[in-house]
Amino acid sequence: MRFAVVGDPVSHSRSPAIHTAAFSALDIDATYEAISVRSGGFDRVVDHLRSGDLDGVNVTMPLKGEAAHAVDERSLEASRSEAVNTVIVRSGMLWGENTDVDGVRHAIGLLELEEHPVVLILGGGGAARAACVALEDRELVVSTRRPEAAPEVLEQVGLPVHTIPWGTPVEGAVVVNATPLGMHGEHLPRPVLEASSGLVDMVYGAEASPAVRWARASGRPVADGLDMLVGQAARAFEIFVERPAPIDVMASAADS
Repeated sequence: MRFAVVGDPVSHSRSPAIHTAAFSALDIDATYEAISVRSGGFDRVVDHLRSGDLDGVNVTMPLKGEAAHAVDERSLEASRSEAVNTVIVRSGMLWGENTDVDGVRHAIGLLELEEHPVVLILGGGGAARAACVALEDRELVVSTRRPEAAPEVLEQVGLPVHTIPWGTPVEGAVVVNATPLGMHGEHLPRPVLEASSGLVDMVYGAEASPAVRWARASGRPVADGLDMLVGQAARAFEIFVERPAPIDVMASAADS
């Protein structure tokens, strides 16, 4: 079996190491690689899936929206978030899932908070919508850099979510960064972090983001992009091979 992560950029991706370690641990004959595919190029991935050249893919920026429209069928979570990050072939049909939902749930569970404080989600794209779906049992607030993006999030996920202007702090909130900010050293608004009770940062790069470093230095509970990645990768693995994921093995591979 052959699997891959597709998107741009993907050269930094830890997904090949994570899935390869899981295949090895369970003695599964499969490979996993990173394939660079730019915006507008998902049709090429579809061709590889339909031809049998690929058995499944994980999809990262900027292709999640394209993937959502390219699949034949998709899960409820993928439909609500209007984003697909995992695609497999089932009975000749392309099936789309959004395992970012599982990744968010895994990451916020690592904070081990005794209570369920309000969650402030930063962002208005597919990652933000996935976070809303994942945490729909909590009080949610959404803040976007583009004011017009927030109503789009609410309409898509169908939840009673409050919206506030970008940079507005919410006292005691767990902040979920669902923007790309931090991947290349960008900073989140400091007042938002200072008012927070914890942080889940959905992005990861070669080193910890400024927000993650600040949260750790301040003693706040934090889950970073690798924690998020392990959670979503474990669910994707189970979709790919229909076996329970060795999540401890996958987490060790992510950290190495």
